[in-house]
Amino acid sequence: MNVTIIGAGLGGLVLARVLHVHGIAATVYEAEPSPAARKQGGLLDIHVGTGQVALEAAGLTGEFRGLVLAGHEATRVLGRDGSVVHDEPDDGTGGRPEVPRGELRQLLLDSLPAGTVHWGHKVTGVRALGDGRHEVAFAGGATVTTTLLVGADGAWSKVRPLLSAATPEYIGRSYVETFLYDSDTRHPAAAKAVGAGAMLALAPGKGIQAHREKDGTLHTYVALTRPIEWFGDFTDAAAAVERTAREFEGWAPELTALITDADTAPVLRPLHTLPVEHRWDRVPGVTLVGDAAHLAPPNGEGANLAMLDGAELALALAGGDDVETALAEFERAMFPRSAAAAADGDELHELLFGDDSPHGLVALFGGQ
Repeated sequence: MNVTIIGAGLGGLVLARVLHVHGIAATVYEAEPSPAARKQGGLLDIHVGTGQVALEAAGLTGEFRGLVLAGHEATRVLGRDGSVVHDEPDDGTGGRPEVPRGELRQLLLDSLPAGTVHWGHKVTGVRALGDGRHEVAFAGGATVTTTLLVGADGAWSKVRPLLSAATPEYIGRSYVETFLYDSDTRHPAAAKAVGAGAMLALAPGKGIQAHREKDGTLHTYVALTRPIEWFGDFTDAAAAVERTAREFEGWAPELTALITDADTAPVLRPLHTLPVEHRWDRVPGVTLVGDAAHLAPPNGEGANLAMLDGAELALALAGGDDVETALAEFERAMFPRSAAAAADGDELHELLFGDDSPHGLVALFGGQ
């Protein structure tokens, strides 16, 4: 069996690694030209029942523990005036350890045999050839034919149309991403407001969410519930900053500094989702993992579920002689799990940005 995986994100790489552990070859095709082509996001909290299970199946628990940033599980909620509404320090138990996403991805890449990942292979089309075989076409004209194809290629998956007509829909909210570097020295007021871990300053329809990363970097996602057209042209960085900051007029300057004093140009991150109950009928020779299968608004579960998908699919393939039975078994478990996580994510976004924000979230943190 040789498995063809489209996408070298966390889900696709865990799939390739667990297959390798069980002696099954896999080839990963990735559109990006190299592992360093772009920043791989911020910190991920790796959950006990999902992401940590996947890394255990990959045989990488020890190496993963070496990436954990101690003390970064702290969480605080601030009022728009900068006052501390809720403060939950890191309790030191490591229940949801934080690791840099890029370092975790590199750990998985390093765990694979040389040549497993083929960089610079952007998929332009996929077509069924019959009998469970598929042809994948790449920019430049190259093609590959496979008997087992896995789409791990994210929100705008090129593999998904083989299984489903569903397409991502904008949820009416976007994030604006910014960074402040060396914050304790260069941005001390903002650094103090964010604290040791995650900070949330929320109001109905909007919020400023930041996380302290390595070396005093403050990584911020500013949430605004607006039509996508409202955000305009982000190629004019100064205008985008001014437009975003205006929505937080009157908020504490140590909070708005996360927008106005950023050391990078703001990046617009529109949020899209697939239907909560997204599923498909079994199609021979192909399946999906991660956001390609169950895209949802950010809720802390996406990367964890993608890794668990990859591990469980690999274990199903390694544990049986019939590929179609393994794919069906994997999908039967994935569908309800991802639907439940997406529903929970919708509830979380209501707590974060709904009419009762931030009071409902504070009550949740307080155990009410």
